[in-house]
Amino acid sequence: MGVIRRYLKFVKPYRWRIFWTLIIGVIKFAIPLLIPMLMKYVIDDVISVEDMTAAEKTTRLFWTMGIMFILFIVIRPPVEYFRQYFAQWTANKVLYDIRDRLFTHIQKLSFKFYSNTRAGEIISRVINDVEQTKDFVITGLMNLWLDAATVLIAIGIMVSLDVPLTLVSLAVFPFYIISVRYFFGNLRKLTRQRSQALAQVQSYLHERVAGMSLIKSFAIEDHEQKRFDQNNRHFLNKALIHTSWTAKAFSVVNTITDLAPLIVITYSGYQVINGNLSIGTLVAFMGYVERLYNPLRRLVNSSTTLTQAIASMDRVFQLADEKYDIEDAPNAIEPKQVRGDIQFDQVTFAYDEKEKPVLENINLQVQAGETIAFVGMSGGGKSTLVSLIPRFYDVSSGRVLLDGRDIRQLKVRSLRDKIGMVLQDNILFSESVKANILLGKPDATDEEVYRAAKAANAHDFIMNLSKGYDTTVGERGVKLSGGQKQRIAIARVFLKNPPLLILDEATSALDLESEHLIQEALDVLAKDRTTFIIAHRLSTITHADRIVLIEHGRITEIGTHEELMQKQGNYYRLFEVQQLGV
Repeated sequence: MGVIRRYLKFVKPYRWRIFWTLIIGVIKFAIPLLIPMLMKYVIDDVISVEDMTAAEKTTRLFWTMGIMFILFIVIRPPVEYFRQYFAQWTANKVLYDIRDRLFTHIQKLSFKFYSNTRAGEIISRVINDVEQTKDFVITGLMNLWLDAATVLIAIGIMVSLDVPLTLVSLAVFPFYIISVRYFFGNLRKLTRQRSQALAQVQSYLHERVAGMSLIKSFAIEDHEQKRFDQNNRHFLNKALIHTSWTAKAFSVVNTITDLAPLIVITYSGYQVINGNLSIGTLVAFMGYVERLYNPLRRLVNSSTTLTQAIASMDRVFQLADEKYDIEDAPNAIEPKQVRGDIQFDQVTFAYDEKEKPVLENINLQVQAGETIAFVGMSGGGKSTLVSLIPRFYDVSSGRVLLDGRDIRQLKVRSLRDKIGMVLQDNILFSESVKANILLGKPDATDEEVYRAAKAANAHDFIMNLSKGYDTTVGERGVKLSGGQKQRIAIARVFLKNPPLLILDEATSALDLESEHLIQEALDVLAKDRTTFIIAHRLSTITHADRIVLIEHGRITEIGTHEELMQKQGNYYRLFEVQQLGV
């Protein structure tokens, strides 16, 4: 199957480790196969020998068992240890490689993918589904072959003891194969459905835990409980269908394998009664029948496990096959010196080809060092327009140019490295203040971090925190106020020191003191940089070199604050309404 071939590419670097693990495993499983032969020897060649004295029998028994004790106490434990260690080591290395590759992959996926996919779904695939594939390495590439080797060795020994009795022992084998093929043909689909249902529960839970404050503030715990029960019950139904099918399979297969010892006892007992078989051989055969069919029963368990692992592989590679909406062109270059000239040339953009464009025929020339403010009603396309500059999305038609070059001709990471962004809701990771500022420049010195924090008017409040720069901020910065989070976000842009700056509602929803401190820091930050500002509070952007009014995806007015006020168009009316509301 294609999915297995793809998975084996991750296993290939460790093939020799797997080979030696199998060799060690064969030794480990072969040692217990000596016990039925030991029983035959003790019965036929020690206990039942009439011309030996009791002392001679005892001596022979103790020598034989002494050798076996050495084998099982001295040799077998280290063999078992190394088999387990190498098997787990290899499996965990494979999972490490897969998760590493997946994380690299999901970092390259576009905003469009994340807007259409739940975070819990992605986490479930990277954590749970990858973990499930571990069974393919342990079971499919190791235990399965070791059980098969055990079966072949047992059959070989049985043939050497008595061929007809061996054939009787294998009488139910064809029925075993037929039942396994029948019952497990449908199990892969059922396992995939069960995994999908579990991922839905996890995704729902992830969202609700993140939004618990919303649930509590609206007192909708009972409503959310019902919705969670629906998702949980859906998973329960899929799990029970999967369980029912698996139980039927085990019931039939175990019945078939349980018949084998009964058939062997009947036939071998008859042969012993008629003097055609020794008691020792009968006892040995019963031991080998158990060692023959126990691995076969485990193979049924392995089939269930492998089905789960393969279904998880499907989901892992489904994520791995997600296409990149934003990719480097084959001849993409890395911009070294950036002046900061930006041009929107006949830009049209729609989030989906079937939907109406969000932006239509946008034309705008921005000079290096100029401050441009985008204003207009919510949903007009302001944030969408600035998101085209770092190529969070690509234009549907037209071009965005940086210093006269289409940004699609530049390497994406190099382009974004030249852009600093401060948003309304800046994300902070649940690490220290210092670690969050260092995101702007991971290799910065402590002195550079302090300097950036001071420039962002953040140093004083940071020093008043319990551990200063080493204070952890909690998930998404929950331990900090909105103004404090914004100043940390501004500090990391100061640290990054990019030629292009995007401020998207950076001062909205803040108290007056925080807004003053942040506006002061932003004014310093914007100096000598090409700056794009999105703001609903028009009083904060009157200083901009030009103000661009965007309505329904089109530029309707453009000019300085004074020019637009004199024009007395829609910008004038918006400004007057806000002034009256103050």
